[in-house]
Amino acid sequence: MAKTLNFETNWRLFELPEQIETILGNCKSCLFPKSRAEILELAMGGPDNDRFEVAYDIPGKGPYTEVTVDKCKNGLAVNYTEAYMRRRDPDCMVITDTRETDKSRFEDKTGKPFEPLREATFQWLIEQDLVVTLFTIGAFEADSGQGAMLIAPKNAGFFVGGLADLQGMLPPDRIPADFRIRSVIYLAPPFRHTHFDGKQVVAHNRLEALHEVFSYNLYPGPSAKKGVYGVLLTIGESENWPTLHGSTVQVVTPYDNITTIMHEGASGGGKSEMLEYVHREEDGRLVLGENVVNGKRRHLVLTQACHLKPVTDDMAMCLPDGQKKMTDYLTVQDAEQAWFVRLNHIEKYGTDPHLESITIHPPEPLIFLNLDGVQKATCLIWDHTQDKPGLPCPNPRVILPRRFVPDVVQEPTEVMIRSFGIRMPPCTKETPTYGIAGYLHVLPAALAWLWRLVAPRGHDNPSITDTIGMTSEGVGSYWPFATGRIVDHANLLLRQIQNTPRVRYVLMPNQHVGAWKVSFMPQWISREYLGRRGVAKFYPQQLQPARCPLLGYAFSAMQVEGTPISPIFLQVEIQPEVGLEGYDAGAEILQSFFAKELKNFLHPDLDPLGKKIITCCLDKGSAQDYEELMYDVFS
Repeated sequence: MAKTLNFETNWRLFELPEQIETILGNCKSCLFPKSRAEILELAMGGPDNDRFEVAYDIPGKGPYTEVTVDKCKNGLAVNYTEAYMRRRDPDCMVITDTRETDKSRFEDKTGKPFEPLREATFQWLIEQDLVVTLFTIGAFEADSGQGAMLIAPKNAGFFVGGLADLQGMLPPDRIPADFRIRSVIYLAPPFRHTHFDGKQVVAHNRLEALHEVFSYNLYPGPSAKKGVYGVLLTIGESENWPTLHGSTVQVVTPYDNITTIMHEGASGGGKSEMLEYVHREEDGRLVLGENVVNGKRRHLVLTQACHLKPVTDDMAMCLPDGQKKMTDYLTVQDAEQAWFVRLNHIEKYGTDPHLESITIHPPEPLIFLNLDGVQKATCLIWDHTQDKPGLPCPNPRVILPRRFVPDVVQEPTEVMIRSFGIRMPPCTKETPTYGIAGYLHVLPAALAWLWRLVAPRGHDNPSITDTIGMTSEGVGSYWPFATGRIVDHANLLLRQIQNTPRVRYVLMPNQHVGAWKVSFMPQWISREYLGRRGVAKFYPQQLQPARCPLLGYAFSAMQVEGTPISPIFLQVEIQPEVGLEGYDAGAEILQSFFAKELKNFLHPDLDPLGKKIITCCLDKGSAQDYEELMYDVFS
């Protein structure tokens, strides 16, 4: 058995970076919590409080309350005093070092060097009562050499608890003697007011042997969660493996066939929803869609849905040692110990009984964000905090530990189908948009790579502050969290697709299919369909080239449990509200978007095959053209 030490009393025996030793050795006080229960008590400022305010004295502003925390029966309801802080700012990351990057550098953005602010941050931390936790990055073991640390002000216990849930927490009295800190998060909330005009900022400083993350805000999305994601991506950049932005689920049919699907996409693209059971009406039927023009609804009767065994929710590590060459599938494992589940589509009781049951009666208290929790009452996931009267926050969340989720898969798992999600706006001939995708499209592998390069955020994104128009989340849909160059990630993703030739690729829209409002039903129905057909080959008579080549192949017909899906949901151009005119106008919007985004990847270091694929798109190539560049969908 490996030797362990009590870090609280023996931290000087570990090879800590000098700046961390200075903070720990000179701070006002330092607490090393030993359990989750202790952290949750810390988040309330003590065991006897039902409400706690996270406040700081801001120079020139005075006392300022950032967050209120209310103790509910089933957990802590965390609410920010500013609506802006309830979602991730997509431009919050800055790079402070001199290593290669395509991201904004701190000095270029502010006109000032970072080092004075870095030293001021350390000095501020020294003046505080601190709490320190240790964890490992992603799914690495404690002896992997990928150790990490959080240094935070003591009154930010909810943030500490969120990170402890998301990444796990090593018991401070049983730390391996050879444990080494390779990354550290410094939490210093007041600096967003004193230095960044109230904006969320997360600064990454990639030193020789330490990746520093300076979190200048209290929303855990860009720092406790995505900050760690950025560290993982940086490790992967140097070791040639990615951490994909996707949820993964084993779909078990009523006949015990298992098909594993990974669903990728920008924030709001349906990753968490892929792990949810299909939402039903009170009579048990499924709403395929509601027409935005005439209000008509179409339903489907599905007596028995597939059983779901979740694997990953958002961050899927693809370690090279785990890839099984014999199968040619992609092997993934979860990089998190808990999931940051968005709840904006849960608007009333009974929408998702599975998730409601877990959150109302959890084994241990949960951490809720942007929910209207009442002290000593049960926090309900459909009671969303209002940004202003009549306007609920679009980004309510719950941090759900994996160990609370029934049938969760712990071991690395082979992915057979990779889907990509995009939020689509309504499309009609009078108001054409890019919302022209049918319920399910099959993509040639080369085209699937392009979708992962442009990664559209899509319509009415609930997770970020910038939601106007069609914008790109960036390469892999994880680009907002990466620190390096886009061309390196483009090559990394292309090689991964080349090395896993048995994986199939599909596209699943959500929110709208043409003139029909559909929520996340396309991916739920498609999950049922793909789960039942498994890895069986597609045949030419099943598919036809989509009218817009960027959508690959559309289905000629589809049925689930003997019930056909209407063709209007499979081929949007035949919807009378859209027609060829509206469809073609939407296709041009999509084509223009791809052309604009893909030109950013025409870099001298791009893989030659990647250049051919991008050129094919810029030349408006067909689905068959893409197949000739890489293996086809019928093989």
